[in-house]
Amino acid sequence: MFRFAGRVVRALWRWLDAIRRTVFNLVLLFVIGAVVAMFFRSAPEIPDGAVLVLSPSGALVEQATLDEPLALLTSKGSEGGQTVLHDLIEAVNAAREDSRIAALVLHTDDLQAGSLSKLAELRTAIAAFKATGRPVLARGERYTQSQYYLASIADELHLAPDGFVLLQGLARYGSYFRGALDALGVKVHVFRVGEYKSFSEPFTRSDMSDEDRTATRDLLDAIWGHFRADVAAARKQPAEAFDRYVVGYRDALAAAGGDAAEAAKQAGLVDRFSTRDEWRAYLIERFGADADGKTVRHVEAATYLAGVRSQRQGAGERIAVVVAQGAIADGRQPPGVVGGDNFAQMIREAREDDSIKAVVLRIDSPGGSAWASELIRRELELTRQAGKPVIASMSSVAASGGYWIAAGADEVWAAPTTVTGSIGIFAMFPEFVEPLKRLGVTTDGVATGPLAGALDPRRPLSAQAAESMQMAIEHGYQRFLQTVATARNMKVDEVDKVARGRVWTGEAAAELGLVDQIGGLEDAIAAAAKRASLERYSLVWPSVGLSPGQLILQRLLGFAGIEPGVQLGGGSPIGQMLGRLQREVGDLLNWNDPRHLYVHCLCEAP
Repeated sequence: MFRFAGRVVRALWRWLDAIRRTVFNLVLLFVIGAVVAMFFRSAPEIPDGAVLVLSPSGALVEQATLDEPLALLTSKGSEGGQTVLHDLIEAVNAAREDSRIAALVLHTDDLQAGSLSKLAELRTAIAAFKATGRPVLARGERYTQSQYYLASIADELHLAPDGFVLLQGLARYGSYFRGALDALGVKVHVFRVGEYKSFSEPFTRSDMSDEDRTATRDLLDAIWGHFRADVAAARKQPAEAFDRYVVGYRDALAAAGGDAAEAAKQAGLVDRFSTRDEWRAYLIERFGADADGKTVRHVEAATYLAGVRSQRQGAGERIAVVVAQGAIADGRQPPGVVGGDNFAQMIREAREDDSIKAVVLRIDSPGGSAWASELIRRELELTRQAGKPVIASMSSVAASGGYWIAAGADEVWAAPTTVTGSIGIFAMFPEFVEPLKRLGVTTDGVATGPLAGALDPRRPLSAQAAESMQMAIEHGYQRFLQTVATARNMKVDEVDKVARGRVWTGEAAAELGLVDQIGGLEDAIAAAAKRASLERYSLVWPSVGLSPGQLILQRLLGFAGIEPGVQLGGGSPIGQMLGRLQREVGDLLNWNDPRHLYVHCLCEAP
């Protein structure tokens, strides 16, 4: 019996060892192949009259987060995949100056998520390409709202005959847990300053507060106004016609006999119907075929950009673009979370690098730890004091802690639809005394002082501890106001009037004095170059929190023109809901401020 069991264990071990060696060899071959491609492959040949094809997939992000090698090899990387916004913009800008590129083609079917501000920056680059007189064409099997907003910039817009254009408007609905927490006997103590600071409301209310409802309505109306105006202008139609389709979709569908594609065409949202084969034939007829005669003469954006970068001679002087993407947390954090320690170190290294003459801080963050936010802001302030300009560029969200770190810059740029502001602070403390009592669990012990063990969730929160926490919150709020007032040359009471935890669009923030200029990342980089008196420069994009192996993979993939991260979880409604819950739980696990003070915004960029 024991001999048999031993043989089974040994066989299982040999099997596992063989799998381990096979996987290791696959990873090694992948790295060797990428190295060979990096050093020996020539720049791709771009034929005259080629079409540049943009096919963004997954989510538009500011900086890709790389997974481990095994995740990359098995296509189980970042959820839904990622496309770096600046890569697309850089490719389009290069094509604008490249006489070999005859047209631009957009395929939007794989785009899963893209906030309006990011898509608007890409549309701006595409509009500049159109201004050269070369055409832009787009096709989709179907169009979600984000996909259509991007595609609408095209001169000619195709839709599959059985497709649809789904334009729903904007909404924000949250889940409120007060009833569930009451049923469980869980108390959540909330300390905050700012009646619009709504992050804690899901744990203390059963519905949206009037203040949050007002602020959210104003925010969504402003952002939707930009959406409808941009689409109406691109389609050369009055905004009212666009409104009739969105508000009266049922009537539009009925008028088209239930044919969603025809309803979109009658509303002027698309120009033509085409199947995939008809689309290929149409492109070949207009722009010519590749050598195989089966596809249009074209180059994919990733391949084109890799070739452009391989031929570009970088200047000796550089501008560092540091990307603060994700929630802000204390300590050292992995990619996707802005770790106070490693992000501050990255800024410090840029400051001490003599070849780097300016820093652009690209922010896409709803905030988080107040401690970490101040740590980052201080490093930016020291960089300015060292004589290097610092320009903040707000992406989709730069709110609360995201706004705090922007206060360390010489200039602040935002997109019109950036979600920013939320100048406020809060703390939350859960108390589990009642649920434990129902289970027959009690807590007892001794302490040497009134605050010893005060933040033990098994014990009731004392009045002294609660008062101390509220005083710390109020002090933190005053610290936030003073930081903004100093940075913006405003009085503290002037900042307080536009603070109180309220969120604003970038456009409104500029009118209130919280933002200096309206523009995208390219504008912010140009501003940094101007302040540093640079005529020729190259960009460097430091990566935060990547392991040495991930850094190597990132560079190899970049040289090879390979996009990181593809499908995980799918795009089904249930998959999206579970994915959102997973992200929210993950965010809560990153709440590690040493003082339990948070500058976080309950906001997502539409």
